[in-house]
Amino acid sequence: MKAWQYVGDHLPITLNEIDEPVPGAGDVVVDVKGSGICHSDVGHLEGTISHFLAFSPITLGHEIAGVVREVGEGVTDFAVGDRVAACATIYSPGTGRDGGFQPRVAVQADVLVKVPEGVPWDQAAVSTDAGTTSYHAVMSRAETKAGDRIGIIGFGGLGSLGAAAARHAGAEVYVAETNLAIHDRIRTAGMQGVSTSIRDFKDVGLDAIVDFAGFGTTTADAVQTVKHGGRIVQVGLAERYGTLDLVTLSMSEIVLMGSTGGTNQDNSDVLELMATGVLHAETEHVRFEEIGDAIGRLQHGENTGRMAVLF
Repeated sequence: MKAWQYVGDHLPITLNEIDEPVPGAGDVVVDVKGSGICHSDVGHLEGTISHFLAFSPITLGHEIAGVVREVGEGVTDFAVGDRVAACATIYSPGTGRDGGFQPRVAVQADVLVKVPEGVPWDQAAVSTDAGTTSYHAVMSRAETKAGDRIGIIGFGGLGSLGAAAARHAGAEVYVAETNLAIHDRIRTAGMQGVSTSIRDFKDVGLDAIVDFAGFGTTTADAVQTVKHGGRIVQVGLAERYGTLDLVTLSMSEIVLMGSTGGTNQDNSDVLELMATGVLHAETEHVRFEEIGDAIGRLQHGENTGRMAVLF
């Protein structure tokens, strides 16, 4: 069968012929129905994070959802025909083994969660990384609860989902987004406020700020804005380094923490919120044969939202 693979740093993703997957002990083989295209895939191809890949050539695509086709030895929690999604981790498909840019893929059962009926395959695929990462950052790391005032920096694929989760939890949500063209959409989504800089909400008394952008300057702005004793959760990594006001960080007793990925329970929670319509990712559908072109567009910033491959 055909698979889109990483073959080396600074080389284009390549369509290769590979063997059919066979489930090892503890694995299932999944007929892929949806696979998200993530900026991490670009990072691998450009060599920024390719050191995380287990081998080369390797099939990319770590946002995977589909139907169980075959069950390996020792698997008891899943059966043929189950709708499943694979929670994205450093050792799961797309990083630690061949991923979802192929029609069938072997997946460890311990990263699988069941997908509720009614959740479309593009949403199920996006839930595994974009959904889970944003939910984990807002709900687990920022500890968002009803009545909190939460700042969100960046209203892209992750930020929009994180903002919706915070609002569903009963928090007031204030969004910093530099793209003026989507400010009306952010207001329509029920956010308490929107501006181009999180600093504009300094007088609000934000309990926590989640930085989905990560330009260094955005984190520095968060330090200057969050309330005394507040929390800053770093998710976005647009820049490797940033300069912070350590005096303000210390004297205001601010908690600064990183956040990446999430748990199977986070993924299940996201899928339930998708099933009830609380969370919905804006996706652009891509055919399998278009994956190479789609990743090229993502590299050049020409995409309009999360891209999801539908098989």
